[in-house]
Amino acid sequence: MFDWRDYGNGIVAFDAGYVRPILAAIHMVVEGGRVAFIDTGSNDALPNALAALGKLGLDVSAVDYVILTHIHLDHAGGAGSLMQAFPNARLVVHPRGARHMAEPSKLVAGVTAVYGAEYVARVYGNILPIPADRIIEAPDGHVVSLNGRELLCLDTPGHARHHICVVDKKAGAVFTGDMFGLSYRELDVDGRQFIFPTTTPTQFEPEEMRASINRLLALQPEAMYLTHYSRVPSVQAQGAALLRHLDTLVALAEAERDAGALRHQRIKQTMTDYLLAEIRKHGCQLPEATLLDIWATDLELNAQGLCVWLDSRKP
Repeated sequence: MFDWRDYGNGIVAFDAGYVRPILAAIHMVVEGGRVAFIDTGSNDALPNALAALGKLGLDVSAVDYVILTHIHLDHAGGAGSLMQAFPNARLVVHPRGARHMAEPSKLVAGVTAVYGAEYVARVYGNILPIPADRIIEAPDGHVVSLNGRELLCLDTPGHARHHICVVDKKAGAVFTGDMFGLSYRELDVDGRQFIFPTTTPTQFEPEEMRASINRLLALQPEAMYLTHYSRVPSVQAQGAALLRHLDTLVALAEAERDAGALRHQRIKQTMTDYLLAEIRKHGCQLPEATLLDIWATDLELNAQGLCVWLDSRKP
């Protein structure tokens, strides 16, 4: 599927081709014929990335930057392929992630431990290394200049310690990766969007996440641009909802701290029940089976992340 969203402000989103339609977006910032890609999906994204450039009348020589919000493979798995295809591009990534983009073996091993080798091979394929001299480390406050358009990188831990968000002041936009949660377009009701946090392994830290979300809200952007999935307006209201859901998920996990071997399943079930109730309040009438299919991976990984977080806090 080639989902295409041109927001008219120099920002375009298109479907990364990751797992299912409109699950993961790649964003392009375009300024005077120069391009920055933000996040890359997996290796399967390359045909859509080339098609997106062609749709704008541009070729691979127009790409100056590939910016990663973090190095989880649904955001960064295709970086090596895109960097091979874009000869002028530099990769921009959090300092904690840079070495893993240059030498991805430990990254792949970590993902394999969570998903299994068969899944990693089928969904991500061969993760290509990127030459270190093409990588720019982006600590907090680093500014990328795209043909004079400033893209400010903010260190935003909570989902991962190698996570940055990218502020585009010209468009009043923030590219949030996973920091501003998940908001799938299938769940929109009368133009209203449903948002919820992602607490996936292995570095979920709720207090850090809350601080990062509040930092983004203080910028008062016109919209957030999520990798899952693209533009979310009504930023302050959505931020309040996101923080409320975050607090609830943490409380649900805490309540199951001593559930032993059943803990993971009980956290997953209580989280599922909560989100189903919330989406009905939102007015979404999709069948429960459809909702569970849309959320299947998120529910599993959120439960895993909450369990890992509980274990990290043991005395």
